Amino acid sequence: MAVLCRPAIAVPEHVITLDETLDLARTLHADHPQLALALRLIENTGVRTRHLVQPIEQTLTHPGLTVRNQVYEREAKRRVPEVVERALGHAELGAQDIDLIIYVSCTGFMMPSMTAWLINTLGFRSDTRQVPIAQLGCAAGGAAVNRAHDFCRAYPGANVLIVACEFCSLCYQPSDLGVGSLLSNGLFGDAVAAVVMRGQGGTGVHVERNGSHLVPDTENWISYGVKDTGFHFQLDKRVPGTMEMLAPALRTLAGQHGWDVSGLGFYIVHAGGPRILDDLCHFLNLPPETFRYSRATLTERGNIASAVVFDALARLFADGGVGEGTTGLIAGFGPGITAEISLGSWVDAPTGAARRRPRAISTSDIALVHQGVPRRFPAGTTITE
Repeated sequence: MAVLCRPAIAVPEHVITLDETLDLARTLHADHPQLALALRLIENTGVRTRHLVQPIEQTLTHPGLTVRNQVYEREAKRRVPEVVERALGHAELGAQDIDLIIYVSCTGFMMPSMTAWLINTLGFRSDTRQVPIAQLGCAAGGAAVNRAHDFCRAYPGANVLIVACEFCSLCYQPSDLGVGSLLSNGLFGDAVAAVVMRGQGGTGVHVERNGSHLVPDTENWISYGVKDTGFHFQLDKRVPGTMEMLAPALRTLAGQHGWDVSGLGFYIVHAGGPRILDDLCHFLNLPPETFRYSRATLTERGNIASAVVFDALARLFADGGVGEGTTGLIAGFGPGITAEISLGSWVDAPTGAARRRPRAISTSDIALVHQGVPRRFPAGTTITE
C-alpha cells in the first residue's frame, strides 16, 4: 500500500501583494500599448499575495544567468532541509528509511542534482536512488507522485521522498513585454515543498492508480525559450482553455478504475489560474467549492508551479482530512500539454506502535543474506520467508 503522507510547505519571507504588483506594472510599463489588458488579466488571476526568494528590488534586476543560478542553488540548499525534515516527521520516518528521492524543479539547474547534496548532507543512505525531474513544469508535482507510486509498486514496502523547489521569480525577464509575459509576472510565486510516500503504514492518500495524458500538437503552448539570459517563459493564449481537452482524460482514468470522476470525495489539482478551476467545474459537473484548496493556494501564494499540488494537499490535511475510504484525485497540468493524474482513497494509520511497520525486503536481498553477503537494513527490519 503506497500512502502519500502530509506534505511540508515553506514560502520565502519576501511578500508582494496584488496592489503592489499592479502599481509596479503601471510604473514599469506605463507606455505599453496593452497595459490596460495586462492589468485586467493580472487582477483576474485571483492572486492576492505571492512570496519571493529575494526582495522585489533584486527580483526586478537581471544580473545574468550565472548569478541567478547561484542564487537558486544557495537558496535551495538553505531552505530545502527544514522542509524535508518536517515531511519525514509527518511520515514518522527518518532519512535512513528513504529508498528513493525525487527532486522536482524547473526554475534552476544543478548537476549533480540536488538529490546528491541531500543524500550527502541530511543522512540518507548512500544507496538511495535518485530521480530528478526538470522539464515537466507545473505537471511535475503530479508526475513525481506517479513515479513514487510506480516505485512503491515495484518495490513493496519502499519509501519515497519527493521534494519540489520552485523559485519562479528567478525567471523574471525585464525585456519580455508580451501580454502573456506581463501576466506571468503577476501570477507566479516561489515555494518549497516535500512529502513522503510510504510503502507501508501512514495516514493520507492511498494511491491506487496513476496515468498520464498528452494533448497532441500542443508542445509550444507552454515552453521555455532558453537564451543567453536564461529561461524565458512562453505562454500561448490558448492555454486557459486546455481543460476542455484534459477533463475527458480525468474522466477516462477514473472510469478505468470503476469510479465516477464527478462523484469523488476530494480533488487536489494544479491551480494554474482561475479559468482552469472554473472549467474543471464545468466539464466535470462539479460545484466551485470542490477546488477550494487549490483556489486558496492560488489566492495566497500564486502559481507555485510543481509545488501547487502539495500545497493544496497540505491544506486538506490541515482541514482534518476526510473520512476513511473517501475516494479522490490528484492532478498536475503543464507543458506538453500534459496531465499527470493519480487516483486514491484516504486511509488513517493505526495508532501507537503499529504506525511504523516493518519494511518489506526483496527476494534478492534475502538471497544475498543467505549467501553471507553483508546487507544494511534500517533498525526494526525483519526478514521473513
